Order: sequence, then C-alpha cells, then structure tokens
Amino acid sequence: MALPLLAAPAGVTAARAVRDTAPEGPLSVWRPEAATQPVEPVADAASPFPALGAASMALPRVAPRPAIVSRAQWRADETKRDPHAHYAGGVRAVFIHHTDTPNGYDCADVPRTLRNLYTGQTRDMSWGDLGYNFLVDKCGTIYEGRAGGADRPVVGSHTLGFNQGTTGIAAIGTFGPGTPVPAAMEHAIAALAAWKLGLGGVDPAGKVRLTSTNGKSRYAKGASAEFDAISGHRDGFATNCPGEALFARLPAIRTLATNLQSRSSPRSPFGARFAAIPGSPRRGGE
Repeated sequence: MALPLLAAPAGVTAARAVRDTAPEGPLSVWRPEAATQPVEPVADAASPFPALGAASMALPRVAPRPAIVSRAQWRADETKRDPHAHYAGGVRAVFIHHTDTPNGYDCADVPRTLRNLYTGQTRDMSWGDLGYNFLVDKCGTIYEGRAGGADRPVVGSHTLGFNQGTTGIAAIGTFGPGTPVPAAMEHAIAALAAWKLGLGGVDPAGKVRLTSTNGKSRYAKGASAEFDAISGHRDGFATNCPGEALFARLPAIRTLATNLQSRSSPRSPFGARFAAIPGSPRRGGE
C-alpha cells in the first residue's frame, strides 16, 4: 500500500520568521559563519499570498501523490530542528537543486546521507531544519526533507529570495557537465513536481510570476520576475546548482510532469515500486 499522507507535527505555527538561505557545496566546505543571513517574514496561510505576481490559477489538476519516505523512516532526530514549521499560502513553483555530494552512493545508505545533511544544515548552518522540502536519490526514491507536512506549503531554505510559495527538490548527487541523470531520479522528480503543483492547479510547463523577498537573489527585493513553474536553483540565485546536466533535463521533466497531471488513473506509475519500501530505500537495480 502507499505510504499515508503526512500530518503536520503538533505545535506547528506559521507565525515565526524563517531564514531565507540557499545551501551550496558539500558539508565539508560549509562554514557556520555563512549562515548569517537576513531573516524574512513568512506569510501566514490565512493571509493573502504576498510573494507571487499574476500567476495563472486553475482548479486542482489530478496528479497522483508519489510515495514519500517520511522523516521518521529515515530516522531524523526531531530534537535538532526548530519545532515550528512555516507556511506560505500555496505552492506555485518548484526549484530543482542538487546536493553537490558524491554520486557513487548505494541507495540503501541514503538515510545516513540525509542525517548528515540534516546535521550540517541545522547545527552548522543554523537553518533550523533541512533546507530542501524533498530529496530524490538515483534509484528514484523520494524523501521528505523539511518538516511540516509533505502535502502542505512548507517554506524551506533552498532558493534565496524565492522560498515562499515554492518547493525545493534536491537531487542527491552532483550533476556537472556530462554527468548522466538517472532516469529513475528524473521520473521521480517529475512525479513529485506534478503532484505538488497540481494541488494548486499550476501547469508544470507553464510560467509563474514570483516576487523576490531578498536583494541577494538575482532580483532586487520586491522585484517581480517570471519563472518556469519548474525552475533550476540558478534561475533565482547566482549559482551553478543544479548542475549543467540536470539543468539541461528540466524541459523533459516539465513535459513528463505535465503528462502525469493529465492522467486519470488514481495510481502513480511509481507508486507500486515506492510502496514496497518498508522503511528504507531499495538498492539500485532492484
């Protein structure tokens, strides 16, 4: 059976501010002092959504929810994070990242990798939690990243200036020029993006207007800019992320995500495979 929808933890609130930062580089080169970033207000879910321009709005589009390995399943230590999740008024765009970590991992070891990333981004970078909302490994397994409910518009710390109203999906690995992007990873990213964007009626192949909340992004604070509904980290911030190879695959990911939204079947093509995961990912090739 598919994994159940995740509920927000007790005591969750949208009233506090969250750091708007953009993780870059492997853990070994991260420095705690780099976490000194401006704090930005987070929109309350009950208030008008402030960080979007005139984006096309539509009724929710049917897209199956792919199976997602929960934080409990990858054994996140919940005592390390900020106990308060932060929410926007909805998700209107997805930013794709890579973790800039080695590619030669065994998929069965990914939970340990996530715990290392979690420690780096909470303790060393002081971001309060994982910056990414979701992470995807090369075997196509999707993991819940930042806490607060996979089905809710949780504000992450993944794209400086454009964290509000967006979801950050990180491909585990490094995807510089010439690096193959595993088909399973690509398909899982598309399935996840189709589901998250479909909740708000957003076409994965469409355009949205977002408003920058931080002048250290590619746009001045308060400036409105048009983005693809599925964009790369580099579109909003001066970085090479998600790597040349993965960035080049974004058009194909948009097309696949759009096709998945159009399907009438209530089951994801990835659901049967992912549902077999009892609490840890399957090994590559299985």
